[in-house]
Amino acid sequence: MIEFIKHPWHWAVAGVLIGLTVPTLLIIGNKKFGISSSLRHICAMCVPGKIPFFQYDWKKEIWNLFFVAGVLLGGVIATQLLSNPDTIVVADSTKESLSALGIKDFTNLMPADLFSFKNIFTLKGLFFFVTGGFLVGFGTRYAGGCTSGHAIMGLSTLQLPSLIATCCFMAGGFFSANVLLPFILKLF
Repeated sequence: MIEFIKHPWHWAVAGVLIGLTVPTLLIIGNKKFGISSSLRHICAMCVPGKIPFFQYDWKKEIWNLFFVAGVLLGGVIATQLLSNPDTIVVADSTKESLSALGIKDFTNLMPADLFSFKNIFTLKGLFFFVTGGFLVGFGTRYAGGCTSGHAIMGLSTLQLPSLIATCCFMAGGFFSANVLLPFILKLF
């Protein structure tokens, strides 16, 4: 059984499970799915000041913090105990495109040329991790939620702002991957 879990599953399995999350949350208490709001809940718990943004009953949303803790714990379990024993398969065309940008290590799920501990303290690492993290956080706040909140919960409840946000997320992702990433990698 454990060997079955270690090997990659078809993407549709995850799609169905994520899709079932929305009606489940709505049925068990009209809860909204999203990850980015958990940071607000943590700040509301820990920040003793009288900042209006954090003045709400965060205890009603504590289930979300347990959900995020479960995501983190699941990630640790998956990487430590259930990692795929097979070599990561990357399409040849993807390897060629990334090799032209200086990314040559395809041994892990994330290219070590970009995402490694040694890169954190370089100019490239500063740009990718700090600047990228800030932009993701700013964009999440500006859009009123993250991709999971808008694309999964918002679209399934037919909210027009979520459709607009999801289209912008996708356009930004395509632009970043095809225009910004090559430009940034050539700088570093």
